[in-house]
Amino acid sequence: MFEDRPNFRVFGTYSGQAFPDTLLDGLAMRLQGAAPEHWARVEVYVNTQRMKRRLAELFSQGPARLMPKFHLVTDLAYDPLLTDLPMPVPALKRRLEIAQLVRKLIQRVEGLAPASAVFDLANSLASLMNEMQGEGIAPNVIEGLDISDFSGHWERALQFITIVQRYFEGGEAPDEEARQRAGVFALTQRWQENPPDHPILMAGSTGSRNTTFHLMKAVAGLPQGAVILPGFDFGMPTEVWTQLSDPKTSEDHPQYRFSRLLTAMDLTSDQVVPWTEATPQAAARNRLVSLALRPAPVTHHWRQEGPYLTKLDQATQDITWLEAPNQRVEAKAIALRLRHAAEMGQTAAVITPDRNLTRRIATALAAWNITPDDSAGIPLTLTAPGRFLLHVLDLAHPKHTSETLLVLLKHPLTHSGGDRGQHLRNTRELELYLRLDGPAFLTRQTLLQWAEKQDHYRPWVEWINASVFDPWPQGTEPLENWIAHHRRLAERLSAGLSGEEGELWDKAPGRDTKTEVENLTKYAQAAGDVELIDYSAILRGVLSAGQTRDQNQVHSNIRIWGTLEARVQSADLVILAGLNDGTWPEPPAPDPWLNRSLRLQAGLLLPERKIGLSAHDFQQAVGAKTVWLTRSLRSDDAETVPSRWLNRIENLLNGLEKPDDYSWMDRLRARGEDWLAKVAALEEPEIAPLSIRPSVAPPVACRPEKLAVTDIKHLIRDPYAIYAKRILNLKRLDSLTKSPDAPLRGTLIHDLLEAFLETAPWANAEAAKATLLDLAKERFQTTVPWPAARRMWLARVDRFSEWFITHEMIRQANIISTKTEIKGEINLPELGFTLSGTADRIDLLKDGSAHIYDYKTGKPPTPAQQLHFDKQLLLEVEILRRGGFSGLAPLKAAGATYIGLDNAPSQPAAPLDETDVWSDFHNLIRAYQSAEQGYTARRAMLKADDSSNYDHLARYGEWSTNQRATVIKVSK
Repeated sequence: MFEDRPNFRVFGTYSGQAFPDTLLDGLAMRLQGAAPEHWARVEVYVNTQRMKRRLAELFSQGPARLMPKFHLVTDLAYDPLLTDLPMPVPALKRRLEIAQLVRKLIQRVEGLAPASAVFDLANSLASLMNEMQGEGIAPNVIEGLDISDFSGHWERALQFITIVQRYFEGGEAPDEEARQRAGVFALTQRWQENPPDHPILMAGSTGSRNTTFHLMKAVAGLPQGAVILPGFDFGMPTEVWTQLSDPKTSEDHPQYRFSRLLTAMDLTSDQVVPWTEATPQAAARNRLVSLALRPAPVTHHWRQEGPYLTKLDQATQDITWLEAPNQRVEAKAIALRLRHAAEMGQTAAVITPDRNLTRRIATALAAWNITPDDSAGIPLTLTAPGRFLLHVLDLAHPKHTSETLLVLLKHPLTHSGGDRGQHLRNTRELELYLRLDGPAFLTRQTLLQWAEKQDHYRPWVEWINASVFDPWPQGTEPLENWIAHHRRLAERLSAGLSGEEGELWDKAPGRDTKTEVENLTKYAQAAGDVELIDYSAILRGVLSAGQTRDQNQVHSNIRIWGTLEARVQSADLVILAGLNDGTWPEPPAPDPWLNRSLRLQAGLLLPERKIGLSAHDFQQAVGAKTVWLTRSLRSDDAETVPSRWLNRIENLLNGLEKPDDYSWMDRLRARGEDWLAKVAALEEPEIAPLSIRPSVAPPVACRPEKLAVTDIKHLIRDPYAIYAKRILNLKRLDSLTKSPDAPLRGTLIHDLLEAFLETAPWANAEAAKATLLDLAKERFQTTVPWPAARRMWLARVDRFSEWFITHEMIRQANIISTKTEIKGEINLPELGFTLSGTADRIDLLKDGSAHIYDYKTGKPPTPAQQLHFDKQLLLEVEILRRGGFSGLAPLKAAGATYIGLDNAPSQPAAPLDETDVWSDFHNLIRAYQSAEQGYTARRAMLKADDSSNYDHLARYGEWSTNQRATVIKVSK
């Protein structure tokens, strides 16, 4: 195929060219007129499975000919003939083995690292080991590094690195990297001894890893061998190539890896030949981007070469520069452009490493029933089976909340084996019960008590109890025991009460999740005995690394690619998205083992390598025919910084001669602004009239004929709440998550004081205080399951106990008996109305009168508030005077007092003789028995920012309280 015989043969393709298509075009050009068997003798080594599949797809499109042999570079690790080493150990098994070693080291050396970090440390350590094997760095090189400036950290790191030294020795089966390196060296040695006479090509690799670099150099030196470099910058001057020799300053340049390869082969950039005669799609743009991305030491070339850049109109005419205010708008604009491409029959691809952005784009496209072909797929942790397994794992914790249970019961895979409709109805009824009367933490007895209401609930509840409260392994157990129990429990919950097989492992996500679980089970012995925290970390790590894709439902022309996939494919429209610093390029990941200086000493890869590869991906993709460059100006919490590549392009364009009053950047941005305007138009809401402030007037016959004394405050302050609660019968659902909030604290302290009064009399104040505190400890132990809240509430009782006992001893001296939580009501025949209430406490005094008390764990209302709004105590006094309380005759009220038990205890008395509360009450009820009187929303709230349970129903926010209320008459 090749007639010349240089020492090394290297070709390149232009940025923006579809690499697989160009590769086959070059083969066809060189093999034109050759015998059919010449095609079959060609061997091509590629670096990704996706490129291999793409080459096969293109070849199968015709014309008919014998297919070359396409190999993956990584397949050399599994070739049984290249080396005597055993087959490589699966990566998961090796990580589990290292996790066991790390766990033992942490247990042996106190304070070395937290136990929760075992699996993360094992992953990081395995990655370092793979890199050392791939680069040919032995552990003794690491041990011999100069660590004089950071010996403390190095001593800890070296303890971890030492435990994997065994894997570099002959007694252990090799990792994939080690066996691949051995296979590559064996293959290249065989070529040296007996050079093959058929064409061998290595295509698409950049040589960033040492093993691949060695193979590329060997292939390029074969008689019929050649290396084809993707995205080679043919226009970069020779003097710039010479500046790329120092990795400390040039590692992040897109062409650095090619410069290193050419230097090793003693070649210059002029000796790299284009693989085909085809011209690049955007030659002028390639020259512009090449100049913009020059390495830092030679950016002065902008001044020298910038004035000679030609055809800038062609370079910029197919670029759209879009800067959205936030990521949501960025995703929406991209989705709009992708929809347009789908309508026009164009192929379009979004390239970004930001998975959050791609999920936003996919969500926006779903509104138009477009599912993009996402090369990365979906992490298993975000699929229904993955989430289901993690919800089941939550059951391993000793205490279960209502929220934990209902999240699991409502999952679409729960009870999917049959009769799911009845399961959902039962779940709804259980949820209502748990919201109203549920405990903070569930038990078997809690659910069985609810099931006693109706017999058909009991089998369902017994199925829940058998699954949810099934004991998990305790302490340290073999990993396979944790997996087996978890899987058995998940399958039981998925099957449901009928016992038929559920849908847990169905469809692509279920099958892929099952595969990962079975792989973990297969290699579980390598992890040894683990605790729950270890199993949780291992499972989450495995599911996060796993991916699933469903090719049957995607749009063939709309694609989402990661940067790796984009190297081997092209589209009519390429959108480079998420171009913010910290996203693209991504910052180097923190390395817990070796800093940059030590890596350079050891000969390992520098952190800037990843940035350089990203820069090459960017340079290659931006050479497409039509390109969008997008970013968001703000992230969720802060302003963003443009990607360094965007900054360079913008600065270069702003310094070049402008064609008119508008700069080149103005033209690029104008195209982006057009699409942002389309997004704004799409999202502009329909203009709807704002709601008025309602004062609803239902028919008199529908109005409440009975209210509690606690409702009267709301009838005065927020009448609309009475309308919604008592007429519409709407009640706010309690939260599923029970928390130690103020209402619960108030209820428990009320109950505590009621129980305390039943122990009277006491010998003295000290005995009374001891009784109160003992009762508080005893009762809070069972009623407050939150240790921190229990301590704080006990401390609160202790703070007010002495003040309360002092005043209680005075009260006890004047009473005959005490009634607590006593109910009462009084009828008003002339109004057809009943007032009811429950008094916290009524003391019957020796003089025949009575005193009413109400406990307040918050701040009691002031006298002015009681006169005008909070009339609870005043109305209870009226019920007392009229004999309305159960078991009590009409009594004279000696007084009514709030007992305030907040941080500053107090006893404010009610202003009994300052108003005719009964007459005012009559007038209030009579007013609301008029058909013209409406229930006004937020009539006189205590504070402007006070909330009501019914604000959303009244559409508060569309109106303000300074607006006059409008009476709205409604029928039944």
